[in-house]
Amino acid sequence: MEQYIARQPIFNLHKKVYAYELLYRGAKHYSLDKVSGNRATTSLLSSAFLTRDIQDISSFKPCFINFTQDLLEKKLPESFSKESVVVEILEDVEPTPQVVQACQQLHNKGYTLALDDFVYDRKFIPLLQLADIVKIDFRLTPHQTILRTLNILARYKVKLLAEKVETLEEFEAAAKLGFVYFQGYFFSKPEQIKIQELSTTQITHLRLLAEVTKKSTTIDKLHNIIANDISVSYKLLRFLNSSYFYRLQEIKSVKQAIAYLGIKELRHFFMLVIISEMTTSKPGELVRLGLVRAKFCELLGENSDHSIESSELFVVGLFSLLDAMLDAPMIEIMDRLPVSNGIKEALLTDTGPYCIYLELVKNYERNNEALFVPLFERLELDPEKVNTCYLTAIKYANGLL
Repeated sequence: MEQYIARQPIFNLHKKVYAYELLYRGAKHYSLDKVSGNRATTSLLSSAFLTRDIQDISSFKPCFINFTQDLLEKKLPESFSKESVVVEILEDVEPTPQVVQACQQLHNKGYTLALDDFVYDRKFIPLLQLADIVKIDFRLTPHQTILRTLNILARYKVKLLAEKVETLEEFEAAAKLGFVYFQGYFFSKPEQIKIQELSTTQITHLRLLAEVTKKSTTIDKLHNIIANDISVSYKLLRFLNSSYFYRLQEIKSVKQAIAYLGIKELRHFFMLVIISEMTTSKPGELVRLGLVRAKFCELLGENSDHSIESSELFVVGLFSLLDAMLDAPMIEIMDRLPVSNGIKEALLTDTGPYCIYLELVKNYERNNEALFVPLFERLELDPEKVNTCYLTAIKYANGLL
């Protein structure tokens, strides 16, 4: 069965990642029409990711996983450790005696329980008494309904999670109402488009990024940058000795590292290091998302039957969040970087040969199946291969960060 797995970050009040929600679907002939009400099967849970390197997907954070009535009654959550999963009880689960008993058992064993897309009804009181987290759709739920719901929930020992938070304004509004967790992509948009020029520090970083981005950059130039910065040397060696590479022998010198990586991967590494320095005041997940996008775009290019420059796709993915990272218009940033017209077209006008890959990646990370599945066909990509590329990109990002 073809399988899609994606993840969405869940933040705390300090914009630090608290957990990820894992989004999974089984599909046949690019459609979910024939998928059962369970939304995911036990085989998908066990074989696709939970029995193999769950930490590669979760970045050592808890994973919110949807469980249907049937899966709860079968006590499937107990197959996984309480440290690795948050048991998310779907909104259409009926609080039958069997479900309440299963949840009581999970609660007694120390599992974290979350109620998904919560709309208050007296019948849910037994579950509210056991739940740790209540999720509310912050976009679709009317404001007055949210206020009434929060007034009721004040009687219970639950923490509030706002779903579909897409702007900084929504994040701040939810925080004022008492929400402590936030799910959505508010962090990946510019907080304020500045009219004034970029700061001196940002310009310095952009100049260095421009040097690294040039196709004429040489190994010697990159080696000089490493030689003059101990922290960069340390990060490079740590990356090469991470689990992403599965090396049998440790790389102990910068010279070894340069020889192993080569010019293309070394340029990619420097892009990340420089961008990380430019975004110290931003949520760490922003850089992680950019890096996942970069590697995901590159791998899709390598696996597509279309003739495309995969290294350029890496840059497209990594730079796709530069406006949010710098809180500056993308056009101003692109004017300062020596990138190809294809990269500029994708980032500025959503056109050109690279645009479709970035579109696929953005919709995949948000689990917009109706939008990303048709792109598989246009690019002649095998769905399971796409899923493998996505998981590889996550592992790559973990190795660097």
